[in-house]
Amino acid sequence: QVQLVESGGGLVQAGGSLRLSCVASGSFFSINTMAWYRQAPGNQRELVASVTDTGSTNYADSAKGRFTISRDNAKNTVYLQMNSLKPEDTAVYYCKAEVRHTMSIRTTLYWGQGTQVTVSS
Repeated sequence: QVQLVESGGGLVQAGGSLRLSCVASGSFFSINTMAWYRQAPGNQRELVASVTDTGSTNYADSAKGRFTISRDNAKNTVYLQMNSLKPEDTAVYYCKAEVRHTMSIRTTLYWGQGTQVTVSS
């Protein structure tokens, strides 16, 4: 089993910054893609950014130029640096990891419990 624990959320004024962290722990062989999603009240969960185990990144249009995703494979940790935050960034942010438990290519998806980000105007 794998646990993902997010931290770093909070309340910030518009234009401010936050850095989210997500640490994976438990028993596994390796982690492929790690990603951040968010879900605002009444909305579907949406992808914010993702990063592969080799460092390739992908961003939602809303995140491009403002957010930076990175990971430390030695620490099994993914980060999301969020700058120039806007009220519309307010949401619960979730970490997702594609985990390999063996040397096969099969992966299992895990989600964290989420961390609240609130941006005031």
